[in-house]
Amino acid sequence: MKRLFPFLIVFLVLVFITLDAFKIIPDTVFYDENFGYERIKSDFDKDLDSIDDYQDIVEGAREYVSKNPPYKSAYYKGGYPIDEYAVCTDVIWYAFKNAGYDLKSMVDEDIKNHLDAYPTIDIPDPNIDFRRVKNLKIFFDRNALSLTTDTRKKEEWQAGDIVIFEGHIAIISDKRNRRGTPYIIHQSRRPKKEEDFLVEYSSYHKILGHYRFHPSN
Repeated sequence: MKRLFPFLIVFLVLVFITLDAFKIIPDTVFYDENFGYERIKSDFDKDLDSIDDYQDIVEGAREYVSKNPPYKSAYYKGGYPIDEYAVCTDVIWYAFKNAGYDLKSMVDEDIKNHLDAYPTIDIPDPNIDFRRVKNLKIFFDRNALSLTTDTRKKEEWQAGDIVIFEGHIAIISDKRNRRGTPYIIHQSRRPKKEEDFLVEYSSYHKILGHYRFHPSN
């Protein structure tokens, strides 16, 4: 029995990791009020639904990933996916749409008027430009409030913010872990789409930007 004990421990740990990865074990979720953080709300309600823009962005992102779209990158005439597949940038335009903003049109217009600001683009292509992380980083650098990339400053990461990693983009959730670090809402090949993953992901994919959209910018 003593010889089997280490193997039993390893087996149980692996079972726990698997159950957690596939959302079988529920998370213990916390919110701003649990830590005395002041929840920042947008001054705008673009779609006039009595929900501020930042909460609308969170709810839109959550609605999109709740459909659990398979991850696959593809090119679509017209820009928007016409099948069940999605990539990380699709969460962003959908979240903005839920708040009343046409992110595709805003990105296309910014590229059209300031092509020199987008060294990532040789010839504009509205069918794909708004679904590229590098382009969205430039767009948000130019059209949103740039905030801290230090994940230790937990209160400064607020629901509805956008975080851009190397090669990936996500929305900051209104949920937090027991240490006060916010969850992210994102599309990836991971089973969980809203998860406590901000710090872990940033440990091997550097955070390049943290933004808060403000239409007056």
